[in-house]
Amino acid sequence: MEPQLSPTGDQVLYHRSDDHPEGRQVWLVDIDGVEDRGILSFGPRTKVSASWFPDGRRVLFIAEDGPRRKLGMWEDGDTRWLLDDEKRDIEYAFVPPNGGLVVAIEIEGATIRASLLNADSGEESRPPQIPGNLVPLSPIAGGGWLGLRYDARSPVDLVRFGAGASQPASITGLAERMPAGAQELVAAEDFRWRSVDGLEVQGWLYRSSEEAVGTIVLVHGGPTSHAEDRFNAQIQYFVSRGFHVLAPNYRGSTGFGLEFRESIKEDGWGGREQEDIRMGIKVLIEAGVAQPFKVGITGTSYGGYSAWWGITHWPTSILAASAPICGMTDLVVDYHTTRPDLRPYSEEMMGGTPDEVPDRYHERSPINHVGNIHGKLLIVQGLKDPNVTAENVHAVEKALNHHRIPHDLFTFEDEGHGVSRPENLRVLYPRLADFFEKAFSGG
Repeated sequence: MEPQLSPTGDQVLYHRSDDHPEGRQVWLVDIDGVEDRGILSFGPRTKVSASWFPDGRRVLFIAEDGPRRKLGMWEDGDTRWLLDDEKRDIEYAFVPPNGGLVVAIEIEGATIRASLLNADSGEESRPPQIPGNLVPLSPIAGGGWLGLRYDARSPVDLVRFGAGASQPASITGLAERMPAGAQELVAAEDFRWRSVDGLEVQGWLYRSSEEAVGTIVLVHGGPTSHAEDRFNAQIQYFVSRGFHVLAPNYRGSTGFGLEFRESIKEDGWGGREQEDIRMGIKVLIEAGVAQPFKVGITGTSYGGYSAWWGITHWPTSILAASAPICGMTDLVVDYHTTRPDLRPYSEEMMGGTPDEVPDRYHERSPINHVGNIHGKLLIVQGLKDPNVTAENVHAVEKALNHHRIPHDLFTFEDEGHGVSRPENLRVLYPRLADFFEKAFSGG
């Protein structure tokens, strides 16, 4: 959480996790560094996040409370709850820089549901409900709001909307300037299944309009994140190459309530969240959408870890090929070589340090299971990655070679955590599609 200078320029708002890796508290220090004090704490394991009101006096904050989050306001040592409803779960909130109403964002089933709240009166209103996602940004002169609208077939666009408008109006005219063929973009289909313990899991399914070459599971990173109904060039490219694509929101994902997000910590990494993904594949096969021996998996960061987990634990009938991108292979190596500020997150997810829970780190490290690999493997890594460092690859290649597991390695010298440069993506996407197509054809 980055420090935030107050709009008045005399105080800095920042976050600390002094008492426990799982917790987060809010502190306030004057610009001269004389008075440094904690202003918001609801327990050592409770997370609080905060931001300034434009007046530089009040602070907007979100605090966890059991299985949900509440929205509150701090001013001169006093706190007041703005949204405290056990049926609602606020994902994030902010006040526009030019003032006005508080924008509160709830994410229901991985879809954004925004509300506009008057912090003084408590009066609440909602933007128009539309297909896809609409995020209010700021009130504008003459009435109405500026916002962002997007879904899988519509890249993020800047729009104007009002309380009485049925549809937001584009400011940019993006739809008219879309290149030829954009109408062929595939919509995201809400797809749900039950995991091994009966928990409902949601994902987005993208279907090829032709007979599918196979199915690719694209796992999001984080794991504290989620796949949403949003334009994704990688997904659309895979579909254009004849693949179905499933983007699962396994337990630990945001957008389904705090309890769902926190449930990943019951097992730690490599627990039932991986079974959530496996069961999604199983249900796709049972439904006739996917075919046995023609399912692959890829993803970046924690998605890369999931790709490693699947190929080291599941049979080829469920998973025939894997292309982990910047994925953790040895959780002990990753803990000691990653950025120091990320280690508390590993401790939170795994229930301690490698010294405190060594058996769990060993069991949940894919490197210790590479002898089980029978499918095709393509490793992708940015050599300047400070998060999941290249040491993960060096370590796992030794293990792969020891077990005589064939694999390909595809590296980018100018990439860090993930592959993001357009010129590299133009190379990566075809390489991944070619890899999966060959794997599914038995090559």
